[in-house]
Amino acid sequence: MAEEKLSTRAENFSEWYNELVLKAELADYSPVRGCMVVRPYGWTLWENIQQALDKRFKDTGHVNAAFPLFIPMSFFEKEKEHVEGFAPELAVVTHGGGEKLEEPLVVRPTSETIIGYMYSKWIKSWRDLPVLINQWGNVVRWELRTKLFLRTTEFYWQEGHTAHATEQEAREETLRMLDVYADFAINEAAVPVLKGIKSETEKFAGAVMSTTIEAIMQDARALQSGTSHYLGQNFAKAFNIQFTDQNNELQYCHTTSWGLSTRMIGAIIMTHGDDQGLILPPRLAPIQVVMIPIFKNDAEKAAVQPVVNRIWQELKAAGIRVKVDEREGLTPGFKYNDWEMRGVPLRMEIGPKDVEKNSVALARRDKPGRDPQKPGAGGKSFVSQENLAASVSGMLVTIQAALLERATAMRDSHIRDPKNYEELKQVVQNDWAFSYWCESKACEAKVKEDTKASTRCIPLEGQPDHAGTCIVCGKPATRKVYFAKSY
Repeated sequence: MAEEKLSTRAENFSEWYNELVLKAELADYSPVRGCMVVRPYGWTLWENIQQALDKRFKDTGHVNAAFPLFIPMSFFEKEKEHVEGFAPELAVVTHGGGEKLEEPLVVRPTSETIIGYMYSKWIKSWRDLPVLINQWGNVVRWELRTKLFLRTTEFYWQEGHTAHATEQEAREETLRMLDVYADFAINEAAVPVLKGIKSETEKFAGAVMSTTIEAIMQDARALQSGTSHYLGQNFAKAFNIQFTDQNNELQYCHTTSWGLSTRMIGAIIMTHGDDQGLILPPRLAPIQVVMIPIFKNDAEKAAVQPVVNRIWQELKAAGIRVKVDEREGLTPGFKYNDWEMRGVPLRMEIGPKDVEKNSVALARRDKPGRDPQKPGAGGKSFVSQENLAASVSGMLVTIQAALLERATAMRDSHIRDPKNYEELKQVVQNDWAFSYWCESKACEAKVKEDTKASTRCIPLEGQPDHAGTCIVCGKPATRKVYFAKSY
């Protein structure tokens, strides 16, 4: 499988992505249309994402809980905007145990309604607040056009749901969790996201304000990579989430919700991958170092194997995720290609000469190209076996930083500032436009109709210190927005 060449990104970026997800054994198609099977390699990547996020959630005072997969249909009808937003995507169970149900049950597309119902039972006094709960689970949204990891009928995610006494607290929570997502994306996934506020048209159904982290993929399309919503008192009023305040008066809570899904795996693939395959950031990679023993006969194997075993133990003891490729009947070249396609950050080769010289060969995945006649080509270097765990750890840190630097340069090279609307229409075909917008739905709709580009976010950072004029209609505008085509 590894010998079959991938489509190149330049030829067909979408096909390159689809082939890579399958060949790298991250996921496979399910017999149910639009659903995916996440394979062990992909699931380990998701587990590493979970662990990095879960620590951040707990460090900010959140706890985990689990809520049901089935939600009464009547719950969705309590929040008008919410049900309108999700109605086309709902999967509904009408029969159970061979009988028609008294009330249809929705397979959760998101959990604001069921959690709102539970919060109304649990929250009675200001002393019960804030409630800061996160859930890890799966949800179902009946998508018409699906793509592995990016948009599937069933997907895995976390969804945080919090309740607060005041609007200020809830808005602070919304932005705090947006910062947590941005910190994770930048420092763990090496995806240089942009933080901002969604337009009224693009916001979450039922929210007062939606915030987002937006990433630029290598084909210059935008990928919404995580969202955090201030829900105001909309769900509190719909589900009667009330508390007695310190003046003994009854008040409605202010609530938030925020989520990040397996879509982040798609973001990592499309931000870092190349025509050889995946390039995984070391902090999240299921395997950080793959060791490839090289020998031609039993005598060479007898010399190499003990060294491989010793180094494997050393790296493992240092907390490095390491694997030895002991597959028989495959050439070293095949193994190199196979692990490159799977995106392992660092490859270690150990042969008889390396044993003699007390060294190993290290090849960085983020520097493509191999030429055995040129030491150092393709990020290949020879390193002493002394203090090898420290050398490897240092190289993994270097690779992580290099991936972020490269992705940031790529992002910045695709953000343009068109001078007028005609230029904007051209720019958004292959880049992002960062332009003044009057924030009217009519101008937003015109851009979408003319170009298929949407507003991605009004950035929270980097806004100009002076007003301008809307790129679409020419009316006064105070803020700039990103326009781009998206996944």
